[in-house]
Amino acid sequence: MTQAIKGYFDLYLKQLNYSTAEEKEFIRGNLSLEPFNKGDFYLKSGEIQTNIGFVCEGLIRRYYINEKGNEITTGFTKEKEYVTDYPSFVRQIPTKYYLQFLEPTTVVQLPYTTIIESYEKFKNSEMQGRLIAEKVLTILSDRVESFLFNTAEERYLKFMNENPDLAQRVSLTHLSSFLGIERQSLSRIRNRIAKK
Repeated sequence: MTQAIKGYFDLYLKQLNYSTAEEKEFIRGNLSLEPFNKGDFYLKSGEIQTNIGFVCEGLIRRYYINEKGNEITTGFTKEKEYVTDYPSFVRQIPTKYYLQFLEPTTVVQLPYTTIIESYEKFKNSEMQGRLIAEKVLTILSDRVESFLFNTAEERYLKFMNENPDLAQRVSLTHLSSFLGIERQSLSRIRNRIAKK
């Protein structure tokens, strides 16, 4: 194992709190590292996700295609975040989403079968799974609430405050889709804020 791969695996394992060396080594022994190119897909609608991914470097856009054939962006996954359609992953049913790489990206992957086996072998693993689920589902819940309780400008400001590093990495088209507003409206909001 090269130092680079070891470094990526360590980055992933650092996110989790394994109670025993045996548990940690079991997980480490089942990790794989995969590089992806810009434009590649991690997952397409209709596919079943068989690995949970953890982004070491790079950026992914999550979207679906609506009845009019438009791509609707529902999220971005950046460094130190999990790339998954989690409800689909835990039920092992086909996803309705596309997860596409916006940049060259390196992903550490852990198979679904390993996760299930670790739940049976190690008491602590179920807690790790729950923590990952909570993190992923909190992101989804926050997105729904932002549409219920925030204006378009508030959604934009919240996104920029929470993701200042993504401002130059995400296109206006993808960002406006994510925020649920027209691109022209987003440009007006940005101009208005810049003049304040």
